[in-house]
Amino acid sequence: MATQCPIVGIVGWSGAGKTTLLARLIAELKRRGYRVGTIKHSGHVDASVDVPGSDTWRHMEAGADVVALASPRLLAVMQRLSEDVGLAEVVAQMPPVDIILVEGYKRAPVPKIEISRGARGDALISRPDELIALVTDRAWDVSVPQFAPNDTAGVAALLVDRFLQIPS
Repeated sequence: MATQCPIVGIVGWSGAGKTTLLARLIAELKRRGYRVGTIKHSGHVDASVDVPGSDTWRHMEAGADVVALASPRLLAVMQRLSEDVGLAEVVAQMPPVDIILVEGYKRAPVPKIEISRGARGDALISRPDELIALVTDRAWDVSVPQFAPNDTAGVAALLVDRFLQIPS
C-alpha cells in the first residue's frame, strides 16, 4: 500500500468496543497535536453515512452515482460502487494526515490493535504477527503490549512511540 503515513487497523468482534476506542484515540491524538484520518469499512451493503430523510440521503436513494456534501467544516463524498473496494483504494483518496486509523478491513495487511472482551469471545481475530497491541479485559499469552479497555492514553502513547515520533 503506497502511503506516506502509517495505517493502523482497529479490529475486534462485533460489540467489543472498536468504535468507542477509536473515538477516544482520535480525541487523544488530536489533543497531542496530530492530524488523524479514519476509515470505517462496513460489509453491510446498505451502510450509509447519511441521515435518512436528509437531502443527500434522498439523492442517493433516488439513484445518484455520486453525492457530495460540502459545508464550511465538512466534505463528504458518497459514491455508488459495483463492488467492494480495497483499503489501498480508500487510502489513495485520503488527504494528508499523520496517521490513518482503520475500523474494519480486518484482513488487510496493516499493523493491528485488537479489542478483545471476554464477553464477546475467547479467540482473537488477528494473527499474532499482525498485532501491535491488545486492548482487553483479560490476559492473553501473546508478546505484544496489553492495555485495559479504558487506557486510551497508553494506546495513544504506543502509537506515538511506534509511528509518530520525529526521527532524531
